[in-house]
Amino acid sequence: MKNVAIIMGGYSSEYQISLKSGNVVYRNLDNTKYNLYRVHIFKEKWVMVTDDETEYPINKHDFSVDDYNGSKLTFDVVFNAIHGTPGEDGLFLAYLELLGIKHTSCTHYLSALTFNKRDFLSVLKPYGIKMATSQYINLDDAINEEAILNKIGLPCFVKPNRAGSSFGISKVKTKEELAPAIEKAFTEDSEILIESFLDGIEVSVGVINYKGVVTVLPMTEIVSENEFFDYDAKYLGKSQEITPARIADKLTEKVAATAKRIYEVLKIEGLTRSEFIIVDNEPYLLELNTVPGLTAESILPQQAREAGISLQELFDNAIELALNKKQK
Repeated sequence: MKNVAIIMGGYSSEYQISLKSGNVVYRNLDNTKYNLYRVHIFKEKWVMVTDDETEYPINKHDFSVDDYNGSKLTFDVVFNAIHGTPGEDGLFLAYLELLGIKHTSCTHYLSALTFNKRDFLSVLKPYGIKMATSQYINLDDAINEEAILNKIGLPCFVKPNRAGSSFGISKVKTKEELAPAIEKAFTEDSEILIESFLDGIEVSVGVINYKGVVTVLPMTEIVSENEFFDYDAKYLGKSQEITPARIADKLTEKVAATAKRIYEVLKIEGLTRSEFIIVDNEPYLLELNTVPGLTAESILPQQAREAGISLQELFDNAIELALNKKQK
């Protein structure tokens, strides 16, 4: 049987969600088909963790366990369940690709591109993908609030450029709220985006390669109890996630076609979830996640169930595609 390492944790504020996602994968993959191993990736340690919570250090030279049950343990494939850095920004994937170890995500380059909201949106603009007006700011940049608000308008969103799970995001309604929102976003990243507010229907669209076919899953309509789809709304039940979304069939087809086009144009692989705001029957892209949440509360598992795909089938498919992927 193939040895599967499920990596989880990470170096960002999202590590707790990642641990939940990784354990869902661990519990739902077929352990009669694969040898499954949980691997925690933290700044202070990389360890393989057994069911009794015994930790075995990972040898970073070749991503192995030197002494497990009296022999060296190596992995045939890695299931990536790390949200944020280093799993979703390409760093860990580049490491695996250098070692020649297959994994369930897209390439390290595409992970890095999609994780950087500014770069990702810039690459897609020539393809006619609609998106909000935005302003990019580095930590050391001089900030002209007047110029920003003249360009972006109010209300607007201030968000880290390279972060997920809505950490560090603020909805700004007045000029006085802008500076504190910028300061908050900079606690998560040294780069931030300020985006115009789009007043419309928010939908989340899962796109995956399922059995060799690019497949758009039933999309989810997001109705948040909060100002926007923040961490509490995503993970603490303060939102309605309605699958399938309550939008007309023709509009559903339009949004699905846009999401699928993005997946195919960029040659993305693996499990993805993209976010759109529909304004006047036009989908505006917010972002794309290449390591979407896989917890019980997460959207992609909801969509897979609606499509008749169990978690075991979803995760098994990801492993099989990874194992059959040609090394580049």
